[in-house]
Amino acid sequence: MKSINSIATLFFITSLLLLLHNMIMPCDAQLSPTFYNPTCPNAVSTIRTSIRRAISRDRRMAASLIRLHFHDCFVQGCDASILLDETDTIQSEKTAFPNVNSVRGYDVIEAAKRDVERICPDILTLAARDASVYVGGPTWTVRLGRRDSTTASRSQANTDLPSPFVGLDVLISAFANKGLSETDMVALSGAHTLGQAQCFLFRTRINSNGTDIDRGFASTRRRGCPQNGGDGNLAPLDLVTPNSFDNNYFKNLMQRKGLLQSDQVLFSGGSTNRLVSDYSRNPRLFASDFANAMVKMGEIQQQSKMES
Repeated sequence: MKSINSIATLFFITSLLLLLHNMIMPCDAQLSPTFYNPTCPNAVSTIRTSIRRAISRDRRMAASLIRLHFHDCFVQGCDASILLDETDTIQSEKTAFPNVNSVRGYDVIEAAKRDVERICPDILTLAARDASVYVGGPTWTVRLGRRDSTTASRSQANTDLPSPFVGLDVLISAFANKGLSETDMVALSGAHTLGQAQCFLFRTRINSNGTDIDRGFASTRRRGCPQNGGDGNLAPLDLVTPNSFDNNYFKNLMQRKGLLQSDQVLFSGGSTNRLVSDYSRNPRLFASDFANAMVKMGEIQQQSKMES
């Protein structure tokens, strides 16, 4: 079985690789798929091995790493700022509401970083790409050469990362603010074909008796998510193929079986209905658009940073 957690891991590590390397590179360095070839030719394969080792121990880690990468890129761009711990001068993004007791995989990134530093000082965006391939998902060309961040922004993490309770218009706006289109947003949401969510994030939805949720699906979910307590109980985002990178997430939405409110709004009569329908019928289209969106997300704010 395949897990999207791998994708996250690999993509995040690739970014980290880039960021660490940037600390010793000129300020005008440009992103390039071959950025590390002259200085660290074994970096990519070293990262890939480290990520695969982590996912083989914990299949859920693939989804966790993709989410980790998303939560990094959506704040200050893909600069690994989410990895910074609390200090006298830094309010760590790890303690922002969307991240605290939720985001995981930091130890996997640190392990990959240590492996790479044995041969050269680098790591972060190749991880996601390699993870995707490892679990049967798409591949894409990663342009390397990012700069590591020395600052974090807890306040920005709290405001920029979209909530699982918001409506379609808010989601579209949040992604547009990062230079990502509706197509990018829907494709990236497809990462929820893997991974799990905590009970408190979907409790209201499964007890709403709303017309946008299948009654049998809601009843099944309530078994592991009581009205009171059990906030941290986990449920797979895709009940049918929770460990496979496929397009079943979109089929679920068309059946009103999206676990999170922010999932189901993608198929609720709005402008994204067509994309959900297309991806549910055409897994190759989904894989292609997902890969393209991952490339775009991996380069959020990078051009402005290169020119600064």
